[in-house]
Amino acid sequence: MSDSMTTDVIVCTTCRPAGASRELPADGELLFEAVQTAQLDDDAGAWAQVRVRGVACLSSCGRACSVAFQAPGKYTFVFGDLKPDEETARHVLECGAMHARASDGMLQRNERPARLKSGIVARLPPWGVNPTG
Repeated sequence: MSDSMTTDVIVCTTCRPAGASRELPADGELLFEAVQTAQLDDDAGAWAQVRVRGVACLSSCGRACSVAFQAPGKYTFVFGDLKPDEETARHVLECGAMHARASDGMLQRNERPARLKSGIVARLPPWGVNPTG
């Protein structure tokens, strides 16, 4: 699979809501594990074009849990305020597959899975592209 057909789904593994106990696993780590498990359970290969990675911080601490979708030559999206559960994990993978299929990486709100219809932290244009509008 070429990189132009692959989207990286980056999950912040250190995300935790304000005031959450440091004695418990971070919500971000729980979401990362749920996304990895969901992808392993993908017998149909619907999410084969998605590469899941965990990172120690996406600097969206006020919007925990957060994930980013990025690929060369495409818009990058960062979402926050996600729940660290199985349904969110499936929606993250579905959105990653949408990003991989879109030639520019745009994720139209009305087409995104329910858990990702809101919560956008940032939308960044592809590097070196001067977007209009």
